[in-house]
Amino acid sequence: MDNFLDQLSDILFLDIETASVTESYEELPDRLKDEWLRKERLIKPDRTDLAPGDLYFDRAGIHAEFGQVVCIGLGYFQKNKKEKKLFLRSKCISHEEERELLLEFKALLDKKKWVLCAHNGKEFDFPYLCRRMLIHGIGLPEPLQIAGKKPWEVRHLDTMELWKFGDYKHYTRLELLAAVFGIESSKGDLDGSQVNATYHLEKDIEKIKIYCLKDIEVTARIYLAMNPQDLELDIEVIHLKD
Repeated sequence: MDNFLDQLSDILFLDIETASVTESYEELPDRLKDEWLRKERLIKPDRTDLAPGDLYFDRAGIHAEFGQVVCIGLGYFQKNKKEKKLFLRSKCISHEEERELLLEFKALLDKKKWVLCAHNGKEFDFPYLCRRMLIHGIGLPEPLQIAGKKPWEVRHLDTMELWKFGDYKHYTRLELLAAVFGIESSKGDLDGSQVNATYHLEKDIEKIKIYCLKDIEVTARIYLAMNPQDLELDIEVIHLKD
């Protein structure tokens, strides 16, 4: 048990929320407008009824070239053997300027040799963060430097990949895994499809951060469920100040 708990304390659970880099397609620089139209044709090749830019508001945020990171949720476990309790300490960071947000995130990663864990992190969160950092001229922190590394040297965990067990199953929603493991849903007044509107139209970053923190807790609990250790430990969630 002690070995598992020691390893658990080295895992940094993370989740990012993203939005389109501009509120509207018309606000993009001309070069990016042209590139977005090419992207639209790949996304919906058979939709001849769409006007140029129609897909931008709903879809641009998931593409790092046309999107931005608006907040990053982070969480890690601390153990208390005497009380048989795990503390999940979590926080969500955000800034008005994306570059400042990414610099703060980089500084946090530089403090410890973390193992990073996210749901669908290898396909979305990790590469998205890398791309946005490079776009802002920020050097990648060590945990995100994977070029030239052997697979076992990359300290990335992905709860969706773990759930595949080597098969080629398509995308498995975090919510589905939460449901099958009996974990309380992170979905409330907001879901991923509403983040862009919440950010650009409602200007409510706090609402997005609350949603992001819930996803952190669900991801962490799913990771524990995937690694049963016959541990009878209570989990107390502590939200740290930004």
